[in-house]
Amino acid sequence: MSFEGSGADILVEALIHAGVRVVFGFPGDTGVALYDALERRAGQITHVLARDERAAASMADAYARATNQVGVVEASSGGGATFLVGGLGEPWAASVPMLVITSDIHRSSRGTSAITEVDQQKLFSAVTKAQWVVEEAGDMAQRVEDAVQLAHAGRPGPVSLIIPEDVLDEVGRADWAPTRLGSAAQPSPIGVEEERFLAAAASALGAARRPALLLGSGIHLSGAYGAVRRLAERTGAAVATTIHGKGAFPEAHPLSLGVVGANGARDYANQFLAEAEVVLMVGTRANSTDTNGFSSPPRQGCQVFHVDIDPDRAGRNYPGSHALAADATRVLDELCRRAAPVSAERRAATERWILAERARFEGQREMPPRVGLSPRDLVDLLHQQYASHAVVVGDAGTPTPYLAAYWATGGGRREVILPRGHGAMGFALPAAVGLALAEPDRPVIALTTDGSFGMACGELDTIARLHLPILILHLSNGSLGWIKALQHFYLDRRYFGVDLKPLDAVKIAEGFGLAAERAATLDAVRRAVAEAEEGRVPLFLDVPVPEEFDYLPPVAPWAAALVGAAGRPVY
Repeated sequence: MSFEGSGADILVEALIHAGVRVVFGFPGDTGVALYDALERRAGQITHVLARDERAAASMADAYARATNQVGVVEASSGGGATFLVGGLGEPWAASVPMLVITSDIHRSSRGTSAITEVDQQKLFSAVTKAQWVVEEAGDMAQRVEDAVQLAHAGRPGPVSLIIPEDVLDEVGRADWAPTRLGSAAQPSPIGVEEERFLAAAASALGAARRPALLLGSGIHLSGAYGAVRRLAERTGAAVATTIHGKGAFPEAHPLSLGVVGANGARDYANQFLAEAEVVLMVGTRANSTDTNGFSSPPRQGCQVFHVDIDPDRAGRNYPGSHALAADATRVLDELCRRAAPVSAERRAATERWILAERARFEGQREMPPRVGLSPRDLVDLLHQQYASHAVVVGDAGTPTPYLAAYWATGGGRREVILPRGHGAMGFALPAAVGLALAEPDRPVIALTTDGSFGMACGELDTIARLHLPILILHLSNGSLGWIKALQHFYLDRRYFGVDLKPLDAVKIAEGFGLAAERAATLDAVRRAVAEAEEGRVPLFLDVPVPEEFDYLPPVAPWAAALVGAAGRPVY
């Protein structure tokens, strides 16, 4: 295939050739030629106008997580590029494949202090895998192909293409070789290092009384769902996930522990991993938050095996562990072949313990809060209404621990998406847009909070404009609740800079054209949710909830603080 046209036309043709169907972005002076090219191909590729560049990045992030395809975001030079950076830290840390396209000043204006001049390569260097400047229109197609491949390669992440505005206008030629059909590439043979790791891990899992698996988002990226289940059932290993790994294993399975770590963990999951003799960690960075301060599993007294596609992450946080840089599916399949099957008695003992602890945890009910509705009751209500056919996204703060701990997932896909790469605020509303476009047949639920709502409420316009049937719950307690809780537990209740001026969120949502109401009772929430689902219309509910320190979410360090543990958690 050969194509001749402007750099902007070649860029759009290259995106279509790469399978891209949706681009999220916000226009600027240096990118008008790109918008012209997108308009000419509106039937082949959709451009989604966000209300700012950071939000556009979060849309592309969520779209990529839902589809496992590259998410594409575009922005202009200067303020567009600097705003965009704020939305890239999360997908960079969370291993999300993205293509970041920015226009730049005219090549002849370099070094003249042009109004939007900034070194974009330096700007994006901390949050992208590579930063390439396209200097000639004829290079455009190859650069797009290379960037898409790199975004998926190894540990996925964003890749930046920077295109001067005159290159978008310049006429060039692109040639695409015909797609080559043939047998899939054969996997490389197992080397000595990998064989040594597999033999040791299989032996340790078989010998341990209560082994465990700790799964991260690498399971989703590799599609290793079946391999995980086979290994767990063969070895009798209990299975925990990080927040990003949630959905990698069915949480109703008798070997499922649920989420582990400092935020949103089930307490018995932390206990099991803290006491395990052997833990196999797969596709997780295993940082302090994921492991409750490196205590679940502990760095000492536990034999840790760590598999990650990124050699810089495998074993990094557990000195002395067995580390292997490899694909999750390959390693789990090989371990299934090598591990001896566990006895029925030993597996049954683990399952009895888990089922008893699960029943205890799920049966614990706190007294109703003095003010507002219980976030757990809200999560339970939504889960009962939507079961496993919805995808739910939450902001950092109140939604994260409650969704992590109480929204049970069926396994085999991402059902709960939470921003735990950097814990960025203002994620849920734009991410819900990306999810609704990625999976239009699935209900999308977004849980946001006061601080995040203030940062991202402009995306209510995007939701209304596209008529996306998203259910939005604004969990409001009038404060920046997470930070206020830290001040409560660790700074002797010296609250500063955390209380917000009351606002009418319902009127704001209505101003953007959404149906909206304040729902102060569970019955009101239940009725509104049922009506929204039946009509498949967007709906905004403003729901009062208590302060985090007054009605404790499942956050392990805060629970420890209540019984005398000193010192803020170290991330």
